[in-house]
Amino acid sequence: MELTIKKTKWMVPLAIALLISFFLIIFTLSTKTPFQKSSIKAKVPIFVESKLHIPSTRPISTIPKLAYLISGSSGDGESLKRTLKALYHPLNQYVVHLDLEAPADERLELVNFVKREPLFVEVGNVRVVVRSNLVTYRGPTMVSNTLHAAAILLKEGGEWDWFINLSASDYPLVTQDDLLHTFSTVPRELNFIEHTSDIGWKEYHRARPVIIDSGLYSLNKSDLFWIPQKRSMPTAFKLFTGSAWTMLSRPFMEYLLWGWDNLPRIVLMYYANFLSTPEGYFHTVICNAEEFRNTTVNHDLHFISWDNPPKQHPHVLTLKDYKNMVDSNASFARKFRRNEPVLDKIDSELLGRKVDGFVPGSWFDGGDSNATISQHILRNITSLRPGPGAQRMKSLISSLLSDKDFSSKHCI
Repeated sequence: MELTIKKTKWMVPLAIALLISFFLIIFTLSTKTPFQKSSIKAKVPIFVESKLHIPSTRPISTIPKLAYLISGSSGDGESLKRTLKALYHPLNQYVVHLDLEAPADERLELVNFVKREPLFVEVGNVRVVVRSNLVTYRGPTMVSNTLHAAAILLKEGGEWDWFINLSASDYPLVTQDDLLHTFSTVPRELNFIEHTSDIGWKEYHRARPVIIDSGLYSLNKSDLFWIPQKRSMPTAFKLFTGSAWTMLSRPFMEYLLWGWDNLPRIVLMYYANFLSTPEGYFHTVICNAEEFRNTTVNHDLHFISWDNPPKQHPHVLTLKDYKNMVDSNASFARKFRRNEPVLDKIDSELLGRKVDGFVPGSWFDGGDSNATISQHILRNITSLRPGPGAQRMKSLISSLLSDKDFSSKHCI
């Protein structure tokens, strides 16, 4: 009897201990330890680039708006004013720039010219770069100046669709009504940039040499200078070259300045030591960026007369080039000297522009622009009155976009 009682006393705790152990084993088996591999497939990491996308463009049904940079240097002030008036339209945005080589009084006169023009004041779409940049011809400072203007226009210029860089020695061959009418049916993501990957002689004369542009760090302008050593061709991206004069889409300009991957900055740093940077930077970026390489149209919309093979500078255009300019169907031409007689012929026969006046359009009837600001200009700002120039431009754009090989000619 006593033995039975003793057995009962130690069997009850044993049973309880076994029961607890059983539940602990079950709990352990059903719970993952830090060392157990999950049977659920690991998620693919999400990088910041995958969350960013190309901004949408404005509807093609709307009248496009253009953003212009018109730049010049010493002695270009009067030519720049003339080009600005020939290009002006209230729908567009403008940045004008005279570099630091221009005397202070010439730069100040440009500022006062914009401030004195009632139309510019009323509409508020012309901006002068007051803190001028030092720009060295053929150096990277030309690209930095272009990006500076684009940044100003993105920040202050409201909505616009394409960015066009011109110099004071450029001049339009069509009215802005012609231009806006023609591009109202063109997809806004397209980039008009003459380009090729066949750099030929430029490999040894531009790509391999290393140059320094003192305009990047000095207030005094001097010529480029060369480093004795040569560099190898890049392997991280493919070089492209072409015309320095372009018409680039807003999404691409945003990519250049805000680049959601590092390509625009890497290529910009590479081209900081490249001869004739403006003829390669934009071309190399757009053709190495997957998002944009299929948006290129291989034309710069310019008529330029070159030697064959081309020399460093194009021919200065004169009256004898007039017919070829018109027959080219181009929107712009260069290079013109100040007050070249052919400019008067373009004004009278192609633009309908009077001396020192604006180009007539639906917003301006060709009379006194200052007397019609409130009564006429702002009321008809969204109307267009295309003329013969629109037909010439339509012929050019149609031939470019309807080419049977258009889709296969991007960045080759």
